[in-house]
Amino acid sequence: MSTNYEDIVINQGTDVAIEIELVHDSGSAFDLTNRSVTAKMKRRYADSANDPNTLEFTSVIATPPGDGIVTLSLTNTQTDTLKTRGRYVYDVELSFNDSDSNTIIERILEGQIEVSPSVTK
Repeated sequence: MSTNYEDIVINQGTDVAIEIELVHDSGSAFDLTNRSVTAKMKRRYADSANDPNTLEFTSVIATPPGDGIVTLSLTNTQTDTLKTRGRYVYDVELSFNDSDSNTIIERILEGQIEVSPSVTK
């Protein structure tokens, strides 16, 4: 599976859910059985994981995992803390253990996130 690039707009102070459908080049769903997904956003690539502008998405593989669907979400409390009119970077990684019990990590999606400010707070 290759890494895809997509820009996203997040509205400050709202709940966000992003659904990703993973498919093979042939069009068939990617089986996510025995896999896990992690996604984070940061102001800059070099920011540490402890930086207050770093957020981890709640990442859920839908049931059944053979459908290849992942949902990434942030709460309105999380998005309310984002600096407005700023650009962030993000990526989504898929991991699994191979037959030798080695953890294999693959980046499946990356891009930039623009935060749209809230008027109603």
